[in-house]
Amino acid sequence: MNSITILSNGQFPTEPYPLYLLDSAEGVVCCDGALEKLLAHNPSARPLAVVGDLDSLPEELQKQFSSLVVHESEQDYNDLTKTMRWVLREHPEVSEIVILGATGLREDHTIGNLGLLMEYTRLFDLGERKVTMVSDYGTAFAITDTCDLHLGEGRRFSLFSADNTLQITSEGLQWPTDGVVFDAWWKATLNRTVSPIVSLHFNHPSSALVIVD
Repeated sequence: MNSITILSNGQFPTEPYPLYLLDSAEGVVCCDGALEKLLAHNPSARPLAVVGDLDSLPEELQKQFSSLVVHESEQDYNDLTKTMRWVLREHPEVSEIVILGATGLREDHTIGNLGLLMEYTRLFDLGERKVTMVSDYGTAFAITDTCDLHLGEGRRFSLFSADNTLQITSEGLQWPTDGVVFDAWWKATLNRTVSPIVSLHFNHPSSALVIVD
């Protein structure tokens, strides 16, 4: 299986693009109570697995899908991370992971999950796998070193990092990131691409988050 979509239990997508990603997925893995939302969208859907601590999955669905439920009771990591761990363990051949429903409804979950997208570059051996978090409002992905991003011209662009030793110079943005000190989350946000390709140059390998829409 080349591509797997993880459906988290945040705001269910309504826009055409994320719904297309869900409906055309080779396989879907649900985080806990997200199964209920998947079935509301498509009653005949059958995910590869339902992973989590089961605190938000109705007991009736736990019984109905008991053969697919993976109960992870430990609380060191959230359900999204447990699901990522399951996907990488059970489908090591996967080359693309799309995460839907990971934002919205609760600000703490939104911020936490976006932060985790950067952490996954350290927690897991992702190799060349493409991991994106898509919502009705944009696409987020982590980068770890100098790269060229083929994004298209005129897109809104924000860049985040928790590493205040990281320096990122840029080409193709309306406001270059040269000289930005990443000591606060807002520092390189609300930018715009002015070239089809955005080039980002890291002074050392680290982890940063890009959000485009």
